[in-house]
Amino acid sequence: MQAMAAFSGGGLHRYSAKRMTKPVNFFCHAPEAQHVAVLGDFNEWRAEANPMQRQPDGGWAIQIPLHHGHHLYVFLVDGKVVLDPRAQGIARNARNERVSMLAVS
Repeated sequence: MQAMAAFSGGGLHRYSAKRMTKPVNFFCHAPEAQHVAVLGDFNEWRAEANPMQRQPDGGWAIQIPLHHGHHLYVFLVDGKVVLDPRAQGIARNARNERVSMLAVS
């Protein structure tokens, strides 16, 4: 009976994908850059929250745990906003600016 309660919504420890995080890899090819960061709705668009690490091939990478759902983001390359050409889509933020979009499931 207790197992049924968990499935019917009555359990205290129900599984919820919204509470789970999944590691998401971000990559930005900017070999001439001095500093690259990911800004997004997941870090309140703060440049200092997710600085990327330079890779030997000239790219920049970071892994960020994100919750299930759609996320908006951009790269900040030496102070200039850059869209991700590998993004799953393009959307508009609250200021009607074009931003990259990804879905985490």
